[in-house]
Amino acid sequence: MKMKKKQRRDVAQALIYGSVVAVTLSVIGMLGTDLYLASTQWLLVGILLAIWGIYLRMVK
Repeated sequence: MKMKKKQRRDVAQALIYGSVVAVTLSVIGMLGTDLYLASTQWLLVGILLAIWGIYLRMVK
């Protein structure tokens, strides 16, 4: 599936925001309340979302 430049930018921005949310959930989990996943798993999800977001921003 080909994405237009504006679509890629919007998806990349959503992935970056998702990454921030995942890291926030990780911090909440670190404070004692796990939400669906453990804190380290939320960090991994955040890293993965950030990598994909950055990749989509860099693709020509």
